[in-house]
Amino acid sequence: MEYLCHIVVLVGLYVIIATSLNLAVGFTGIPALGHSAFYLIGAYTSALLALNYGLSPWLTLPLATLVGWISGWLVGLLSTRLGGDFFALATFSLAVISHSIANNWVSVTRGPMGLPGIPSLSLGTWQFDSAAKWITLVTGAALVVYELCRRIIRSPYGRVLKGIREDELAASSLGIEVQMFKRQVLAFSAACTGIAGGLYAYYIAFIDPSSFTPLESFMMLLMVVLGGMGSLGGSVVGASLLVVIPEALRFAGLPGELAAPLRQTMYGAILVILVIYRPQGLMGQYKWK
Repeated sequence: MEYLCHIVVLVGLYVIIATSLNLAVGFTGIPALGHSAFYLIGAYTSALLALNYGLSPWLTLPLATLVGWISGWLVGLLSTRLGGDFFALATFSLAVISHSIANNWVSVTRGPMGLPGIPSLSLGTWQFDSAAKWITLVTGAALVVYELCRRIIRSPYGRVLKGIREDELAASSLGIEVQMFKRQVLAFSAACTGIAGGLYAYYIAFIDPSSFTPLESFMMLLMVVLGGMGSLGGSVVGASLLVVIPEALRFAGLPGELAAPLRQTMYGAILVILVIYRPQGLMGQYKWK
């Protein structure tokens, strides 16, 4: 039972990431390919502040969100003028750089040894000391992010984002500050991913760079593409499938040295099949540009 609850918690964390990422990729047309960096930044910000300065987790989580927002804004400021593949490469380079820093700045991050002993969350006398209890917290956070994204999409602001996705030049001709909107959306998505990283750090109680490899960015993007570009419900479906399906491989009796490569091969195969037969994803409105 604890294992099933663990899977539900992971699904909830990735729903937060995929939903906010879909706002950037699916609704605004930003080819973001470096969200594992914001996940890492949120996790390490929360963990280091709690371990080194003794700050309350309920304070470090908002700070992780803020640091994620600032990181996303800076990336947008430096990269949103790039188009298409160049922007994707720029954001992916951020994922590579952040992972390298976490892996090599041993005096701060302890490098490959990781950060053990991250304190657990508590609310009064209520201790989040089991996966079953974490379901409530993570599900609540996922619902808040989902509702925020839904309200954004249905607002006039959301219609502007869709216009930018369809034709940036036409949107600019109407006086819309396209680059500003892109930066705002990327910063919001990075902030949501940052808080997911902070929650992950407190849930696992130990983090190291291996949990935030650049390949994680591909998995996050694949969740959006699989579920459907421009569909928040699709983000939930995509995140759920790509967490549950690889976990099912654990029961196939495969040796450890085969399980990880098979998982990556499966992600690639899913992406190829989608591109050929269902480019808009399972529930999507748009095709990947």
